Amino acid sequence: MKKKILALLLAAAVVMSLAACGGDANQGGNTPANADQNEPAGPAAPNEPAGEVYSVGISQYVTHDALDAATNGFIDAMNEKFGEDGWKYDLQNAADDPATCATIANAFVSQNVDLIMANATPALQAAAAATGDIPILGTSVTEYGVAFGIKDFSGTLGNNVSGTSDLAPLDQQAQMIKEWFPDAKAIGLLYCSNEDNSQYQVDTVQRYLEELGYTCTQYAFSDSNDIAAVCQTAVDASDVLYIPTDNSAASNTGIIDNICRGNIPVFCGEEGLCKGCGVATLSISYYDIGYKTGEMAAQVLTGEAQISEMAIEYAPEFVKKYNPAMCEALGVTAPEGYEAIA
Repeated sequence: MKKKILALLLAAAVVMSLAACGGDANQGGNTPANADQNEPAGPAAPNEPAGEVYSVGISQYVTHDALDAATNGFIDAMNEKFGEDGWKYDLQNAADDPATCATIANAFVSQNVDLIMANATPALQAAAAATGDIPILGTSVTEYGVAFGIKDFSGTLGNNVSGTSDLAPLDQQAQMIKEWFPDAKAIGLLYCSNEDNSQYQVDTVQRYLEELGYTCTQYAFSDSNDIAAVCQTAVDASDVLYIPTDNSAASNTGIIDNICRGNIPVFCGEEGLCKGCGVATLSISYYDIGYKTGEMAAQVLTGEAQISEMAIEYAPEFVKKYNPAMCEALGVTAPEGYEAIA
């Protein structure tokens, strides 16, 4: 009888031990079937991250000084806000190929990044085509209404896209040519036909230049394969060249410079382009607009602002700059009020 009682006591002890093990498993993270799924989670374990790490995909259309500066400004602003450990980014370069922009954007969507930063118009257009849900911030984009075919653009897109613009006043750029070369007659407008915002700029500048009495002709190249031939044609028929904020031109300044240096003055829409092949520009800081884009991104990621309500931001100031080497090659002196490009 005593043996039977002892056996029963041992069996009961085993059952109680198994029940205790089952309770420890649930406390380790498994959710009981009848648990309330809305109950707040307990404190994070010591080896888990204390806060959220945001993921950002950066799509840069091509490598040149202006876009590089905008990307660097964006990264610095994000590091300032979150620290290097509070966010991670995947920087991809499309190498001047719109089709690659689409591939990059689709990859970011597949990765389910928290935000996409699109540097230049083709990168922005590809990102917007890839997702209507993930927030997208553009930078180095001249005119957002043109990029998306919006007439009478109000300044706010009202969807998952916003950003910063690199537009410098086009009427002042036209006036700059008049200030330097009032006796010139024919102005050649050189740009890439694959960039919508380049077309917008040359159309607008042409109107202002014609009001100042110049005769204007547009010279469009499709990519780096025909830029030399088109540029040479423009030089042969023009007194002055104007190149807008055009990414394809900016990544091929060496070709343009070889044809133009000492032969014809070139006025440019941005400083990096001017440094490579131009005489003068009305310049903005691409680092600053990239930094502003990073500040906007931080507001979106933290929920401080809704991207659908964010207006496009513009550079706060514009500086007249000239290229001393190009002026020397042409034998011209910069008018007063221009700052030398370092």
